[in-house]
Amino acid sequence: MIRFALTAAFAALVALPVQADVDIQEITSPGGITAWLVEAPEIPIVSLELRFKGGASLDAPGKTGAINLMAGLLEEGAGDLDARGFAKARDAMAASFSFDVSRDAMSVSAQFLTETQDAAVDLLHMALVDPKFEDAALERVRSQVMSSLRSDLKDPDTIAARAFRELAFPDHPYGLPTEGTLETVEALTRDDLLSAKARVMARDRLVVSAVGDIDAETLGALLDKLVDGLPETGAPMPQDVIYDLAGGVQVVPFDTPQSVAIFGQRGIKRDDPDFFAAFILNSVVGAGGLTSRLMEEVREKRGLTYGVYSYLASFDHAEIIMGQVASANDRVAEAVDVIRAEWAKAASKGLSAEELERAKTYLTGAYPLRFDGNGRIANILAGMQLDGLGLDYIATRNDKVRAVTLEDVNRVAAELLDPENLFFVVVGQPEGLESTN
Repeated sequence: MIRFALTAAFAALVALPVQADVDIQEITSPGGITAWLVEAPEIPIVSLELRFKGGASLDAPGKTGAINLMAGLLEEGAGDLDARGFAKARDAMAASFSFDVSRDAMSVSAQFLTETQDAAVDLLHMALVDPKFEDAALERVRSQVMSSLRSDLKDPDTIAARAFRELAFPDHPYGLPTEGTLETVEALTRDDLLSAKARVMARDRLVVSAVGDIDAETLGALLDKLVDGLPETGAPMPQDVIYDLAGGVQVVPFDTPQSVAIFGQRGIKRDDPDFFAAFILNSVVGAGGLTSRLMEEVREKRGLTYGVYSYLASFDHAEIIMGQVASANDRVAEAVDVIRAEWAKAASKGLSAEELERAKTYLTGAYPLRFDGNGRIANILAGMQLDGLGLDYIATRNDKVRAVTLEDVNRVAAELLDPENLFFVVVGQPEGLESTN
C-alpha cells in the first residue's frame, strides 16, 4: 500500500503545473541548522536535499577517491542492518535515498512519504552517522569503482577531461580525479573511509533544502535528529586557485577514428556583477544548442561534428569557460581553427541586438520549466545556497537577465573572451595538430 501511495504521489507531482513562483522560508532548527523550506502540502511527500561543501576536493593527500568510495557505501549497511537489511527497510517504507560526490560538494537526496517520515529519517540518520563499511560491501563497491576506472582508461572523453584538469590545476585538488585512480582506490582501507567521512560530512559545511508536505517546526526537529552525531567541523577547504594555462594545444595520442577536444580559458566568478552578461554571451556563442554560433559554424556550415558546446564552469575555488567538440581525425584541426575564430569574432565584434534579444527570450522563457517537481525544486534551492544566492533569486533572476544591455554584453565579450589563451586538449590521432608545449 505504501509503495502504491508513493507511486501515485510521484505521478501527481509530474502533473503539477510548471511555475517559478516559489515561496521560500529560511528556517533555523532548535539545534542551529539553517535550511530553506518550500511548503507544498498538496501531496503527502517530502523531498530533502543535503549538501556538504568541499566534496571530493577534501580527499586527504594520497587518498584520492576515498570520499567517492565512502559515499558509495553509505547505503550498504548501517547501524545493526547489513546491506540487504538496509535496502529492505528502505523499500518497505517506499523511501528513496541517493548519495553523490562532485568536485565541490557531497550530495544527499531523500524522498519519503509524510506518514513514514520519522522512520525514513531514522534510517537515513543511521546511514549518515553509523555506516558499517563492512569488508564484503567495501570490496563489492570497490570492484564497481575499479571497473568504472578501467573503462575510463578507454574513453576519449574522460581521458581529455582528466588531461585538461591536470594541466589546468597541477598543484590543486581540482587537478585530481574525483573517483580516484586504480592505484589509490585499490589501496583504500576501512579506516581511510571513516577518515574521509569525517573530513567532508560535518555540520560546519552543511546546506539543506526541503520541499513538500512539512512545516518549519517539523523540519527543524527532523534536521536536528538527522545530523545528531555528525562532527561539528571537517577538513579545511582548499585554497582558491587562478586558472592561468596559456593558449595552445596538447595532443594525447589515442587509437580512435575520431578525436575529442576539450578547450578552455579563464572564466568569471558567479558573484561578479558581469556574470549575467557573460551568461548571455556564452548562450549565444556556445550554450544555445543548435542556434549557437559554434553549432552554426562548426556543424551546420562545415559538417565537422555532431555537436559542440561551451559553458561557464564556476567552481568554488576557480573559474573557467570550457567547451568540447568531437570530430574525425582528419577534420578536428579545422574544428579547432573555427572555434578559435568564433571566439575571436565574438571578442572583437560582440553580439548583435537581435542575438541578445533572442537569447533573453529563450533564457527567461525556459527558466520556469526547471521547477517541475518537488525534487527538482529542492535540488535548485540547495544549489542556490551553495552559490551564495539570496532567497529572492528565483523571483529576480529573469529581471537580471532582461537588464543586460547590448553595451554590457559586448564590453564583457571584449574583456572576457581570450582567443589567444584558448587551450585545447585533443585526444585521438589528429591530423595537422601537434602539441605546442
